[in-house]
Amino acid sequence: MALPPGFLEELRARIRLSDVVGRRVRLVRRGREHTGLCPFHNEKTPSFTVSDDKGFYYCFGCGAKGDAIDFEMKLGGFDFRETVERLAGEAGLAVPAEDPDARRKAERREGLVDVIEEACRWFESRLGTDEAAPARDYLRRRGFGPESWQRFRFGYAPDRRDMLIRTFEQRGVKLPQLLEAGLARQREDRSAFDYFRGRLIIPIADRRGRIIAFGGRVLGDGEPKYLNSPDTPLFEKGRVLYGWPVAREAARRAGTVLVAEGYLDVAALVMAGRPHAVAPLGTALTEMQIEELWRMAPEPILCLDGDSAGIRAARRAAERALPLLRPGLSLRFARLPGGHDPDSLIRTEGVAAFDRAIAQPQPMVDLLWQSMLESHTTDTPERMAALEADLMTLADTIREPLVRDLYRRDFRDRVWQLRRNRRSPSGGPQQSGQSGYGQGAGFGKGGGYAKGRGGKPPRPGDLTDDPSPIAAPALGTGRDGQATRREAALLAGVLLHPQLLDVVENEVANLPIATPSLDMLRAAIVDTHASESGLDSDRLRDHLRLRGFADLVERLMAPAHTGRVPFFTPGAAFDRVLAGWRNVLAVHRHAQLVDELKAAERELVESMTEEALQRFVALKRLVDENERALAAFDQSDGFDL
Repeated sequence: MALPPGFLEELRARIRLSDVVGRRVRLVRRGREHTGLCPFHNEKTPSFTVSDDKGFYYCFGCGAKGDAIDFEMKLGGFDFRETVERLAGEAGLAVPAEDPDARRKAERREGLVDVIEEACRWFESRLGTDEAAPARDYLRRRGFGPESWQRFRFGYAPDRRDMLIRTFEQRGVKLPQLLEAGLARQREDRSAFDYFRGRLIIPIADRRGRIIAFGGRVLGDGEPKYLNSPDTPLFEKGRVLYGWPVAREAARRAGTVLVAEGYLDVAALVMAGRPHAVAPLGTALTEMQIEELWRMAPEPILCLDGDSAGIRAARRAAERALPLLRPGLSLRFARLPGGHDPDSLIRTEGVAAFDRAIAQPQPMVDLLWQSMLESHTTDTPERMAALEADLMTLADTIREPLVRDLYRRDFRDRVWQLRRNRRSPSGGPQQSGQSGYGQGAGFGKGGGYAKGRGGKPPRPGDLTDDPSPIAAPALGTGRDGQATRREAALLAGVLLHPQLLDVVENEVANLPIATPSLDMLRAAIVDTHASESGLDSDRLRDHLRLRGFADLVERLMAPAHTGRVPFFTPGAAFDRVLAGWRNVLAVHRHAQLVDELKAAERELVESMTEEALQRFVALKRLVDENERALAAFDQSDGFDL
């Protein structure tokens, strides 16, 4: 619907958002804003805020947000035009006329809706004929009786060349309209035939429940097994989800939405009391369908067939969703047992078995890690490097910087744990003929890892690292200088107390260090610890000097620097050292988050986009949580950073 510039701004200005929301939500005024229980998810404590000044609502619980038009579209079930017309009528505004072409297209779409609805009723009537006995038998075998036939409006397309065309022409519906509705096809010789023939018919509805297309399931042998309507002015396969109109409200009540593979899986879930279910239309999820799913729930659960095809479908869905990820929005995956799909699992073992199968769905990051690990061997450093490179390539497809950074850190952490498994479980060196990289290594049940380290101290000739000296950074003043001093303090603590690495090795491996020379030192410390057992401070520093870090290590060990962190002094109790190190790390990460929050605030002020708002809200929540955690730290030792 094309409207003149400024009309929607005028409409929003004339409508008080709290009045629109207040018709559906009990609001309480809090200063310049209103609060209430969110209508988009179940909650007991109000987290839903309405701002008349800013003209938008936001829920701090589920992340729902928008203006008056968005609110009415989501809860009223109206499309954009209907919503605008309703609100404009309340505001005393006349909706500007569309251009003639747009009006003609709208009228033609409405005419197609009528034709498709009439076709749906005709298909339903044919399901009761003698010819449709195989379709009825098929439905009964799948557990669907006459009650469900009516509920889902199942039908039958006769196995005749042009029976629908002839029937509808007698009713005054001409061939061009049947072609445009996707009910007929035409050959080059201009002869026409019914699009669906000899198939069980499953109607497909839009958000509002209007039938806009059909799926046809072949009975007996034949290809394709499922046939969808072609794209029409009403129907675009990559945008629509089967089960949409019922699932939208049910998903809000359930707090999630289930994604099955096929139509009858969704129907089986609905009949089993799980109406918050949808399915794509015979293809992998598209970007548009993923966005539609997120409008229903922040973390949809994909209920995958337990066979190899289901696993491949999960990987495709995860990779399709990766670029779209935003704070709080992701996918989860439930793999069904024994090669079952939802329909067969419910029929053979009951709905309780299905509920158990989806009770703990797998996060997307876990599925991607497992999939990549299964497709790589990791028995040499080069192959391990290939795994890490491919993981980083995956993470880099994520457009949202905050989520992308956290995925990269997570993947690096998992690779690091995998590298640790190259040591034998006893803690000694690998036996002759054994690889230092275990192909079966990874995140196992319970999260256990081999912690032993073996090997002899390296000799200068053994080192493959560049032995050229690494210059020490300038530990200056200001915010950048403070960040560098914190980075240096964290590494100095490890140099003085290498036993810290037995506890905080992961944190050191993933330290957010911006100073290049210090980041190189961090990597060298982690690598040395991985290959050497029982390191004390002197031996660790000897290794690092051989790698070219002599000047940098000496600078970090200088009393003028270590004096800034008194709990790092030699001989200090380990518990005190560990607590102090973690305090410095927490302060360092918090400072970085504060900088990210300020940048996100500037971006929000400049662009006011949905993505900018999501990023700002997510970072603000993290900063607030960190501030509460920092307030609980024991500050008795103190440090000058």
